[in-house]
Amino acid sequence: MHDVPENSFKRNLSLKDFQLGLWSSMASPVAAEILAFADADWVLLDCEHAPNDLTNVVHLLRAVTGGQASPVVRPPWNDAIWIKRLLDVGVQSFLVPFVETAEDCEAVVKAVRYPPHGVRGVSVAHRANHYGRIKNYLASAQDEICVVVQIESQKSIDNLDNILGVEGLDGIFVGPSDLAANLGHLGNPQHPDVQRAIADICSRARDKGIPAGILAGNADSTVSYREMGFTFIAAGADIGLLRQGVDALCDAVRSGVRS
Repeated sequence: MHDVPENSFKRNLSLKDFQLGLWSSMASPVAAEILAFADADWVLLDCEHAPNDLTNVVHLLRAVTGGQASPVVRPPWNDAIWIKRLLDVGVQSFLVPFVETAEDCEAVVKAVRYPPHGVRGVSVAHRANHYGRIKNYLASAQDEICVVVQIESQKSIDNLDNILGVEGLDGIFVGPSDLAANLGHLGNPQHPDVQRAIADICSRARDKGIPAGILAGNADSTVSYREMGFTFIAAGADIGLLRQGVDALCDAVRSGVRS
C-alpha cells in the first residue's frame, strides 16, 4: 500500500525559520528541473502569469521530482475547478492569488477538502493517489495539503486579521507588484508607502503565528525581507535570471570586441 507523500514545504513552514524559494515562469520542464536541483527549499510553478496549462503542470511536477526543492503551484485565480484539477494531478501546496476577505480564504480551504468539510470533487484513481494505489487517500490527503494565500490589495490589508483567523490557512504571501499597483504606486514596490504596508502585513501575521512569505526577486531584497521577519522568500525567477545572464554575457562580449 502506498502512503500520501509527506509535504515537506508545509512541515517546514512551522519548523524552519527560513525557506529559500525560486520562481518558475518559463513553462519549461528543463528550466524547472534546473531550479529544483539548486540550493533552494521550494520552487513556485506559476499558472497565473505564465503560459502553463494543466498538462504542462504535470510535466513540471515530474521535472522537479528528485530535486531538493518542493513544488508549490499558483493557480490562475481563486477558482475551485482549477484547484480541484491541480489537486488531482498531485499538487499539494497552493499559492492562491488576490485573496481579499476571510470568505475568499475560506473558499480556498473548502476547495482543497472533501465533503463534508469542503467541496472537492471525488475521483478514485488519479495521479495524486497514485492512480488508486493510496487506499487511505480520501481520509488523509487533507493533512498534506498546504494553503497559502496572497495579500495584494488595501482591501486584503483591511481584512487581514480575519483572513489570518481562517482555520486551515497555512501561510500568507505578499505580492509586492500587485500591492504597489493597488496602493497607487504601479511599478514601484520600493515606495515607502508600499514597504510600510509590507512590514505591517508581516508583523501582523507573525503576531498571529502565521508564516509570511514574499517575492523578493534578488539577493539584497531577500536579505532585507528576511530581516523584516518573512520566513519563506522567493529570491529570483527563471526568466529574470536568464535575461540578466544573457544580457551580461552579451554586454561583456560586445565591450571586449569594441575595445
